[in-house]
Amino acid sequence: MGKAIVVHEHGGPEKMVWEDVAVGDPGPGEARVKHEAVGLNFIDVYFRTGLYKPANGLPYIPGNEGAGTVVAVGPDVTHLKSGDRVSYNGPTGSYCEERIMPADRLVVVPSEMDTRIAAAVTLKGLTAQYLLRQSFQVGPEHTILFHAAAGGVGMIACQWAHHLGATVIGTVSSEEKAALARAHGCDHVINYTTEDFVERVAEITKGEKCDVVYDSVGRGTFPGSLDCLKPRGLWALFGQSSGVVEGFDLGMLAQKGSLFVTRPTLFHYASTPERLREMAEETFQLITDGTIKVEVKQEFALKDAADAHRALEGRKTTGATVLVP
Repeated sequence: MGKAIVVHEHGGPEKMVWEDVAVGDPGPGEARVKHEAVGLNFIDVYFRTGLYKPANGLPYIPGNEGAGTVVAVGPDVTHLKSGDRVSYNGPTGSYCEERIMPADRLVVVPSEMDTRIAAAVTLKGLTAQYLLRQSFQVGPEHTILFHAAAGGVGMIACQWAHHLGATVIGTVSSEEKAALARAHGCDHVINYTTEDFVERVAEITKGEKCDVVYDSVGRGTFPGSLDCLKPRGLWALFGQSSGVVEGFDLGMLAQKGSLFVTRPTLFHYASTPERLREMAEETFQLITDGTIKVEVKQEFALKDAADAHRALEGRKTTGATVLVP
């Protein structure tokens, strides 16, 4: 037996209950992992509220990201062994002390990387990887707009984009977050609570606008994100923290410059174990060599996950947050 956060019905943070759960032994293709840290991400809120549906229905254990130590492997698992330090993104179920994982979803954590950092960056770092390196290949000739630049993905992605030579514009909701964004790769920062981000992008770029807009906000930044794009620019909508974009007339893309739109997910970019490991290696290398600096800004006990969700939804967090069993 072990302890886990379990959601029996959708709703607010109070619906997350700390209780005993059975763990079991790993079968073929599986490994048992003892968590040292669990990542907190906004997608966890989407599942808790019912916006996203758990694959096996209710009740379910939240969380998609974790890191720890392999304590046992199934009979046919050869690429991992007991004692290996690993991290992962998905499947859902990381808000627990120990769990059974598909072994091919685990990536080995470099010896020089803190486990808390690994738990905090696997989903966020791999998200930044596919956004900057696959959805749109960012280079020195590009100007990008990244919403929520002081968030977990934003602080990684903006540093990475700066490393790639792009001009990086970030939006934030406070002056404290503006300072963080400037320190983590943003050449220009827009506080959208006091400035019109569409107007400021036009001013910063002298009317040229951006090649790509990375948007995890959704309803609150639509259709403004489209107005920040050059003709044939790309809007990469990879989240919806402010709500779902509704009533989207595709004709708007023609009106605003023959624009492109993508709604990418990590699952489709890291669709094979080999691709997942390649993406993780590139991401972890940039972190361990200091190109991308990652700090765990907030830490909560796993049993207090409800408090962590309240802080996340209240925009009280910056950068990475972890839950510790």
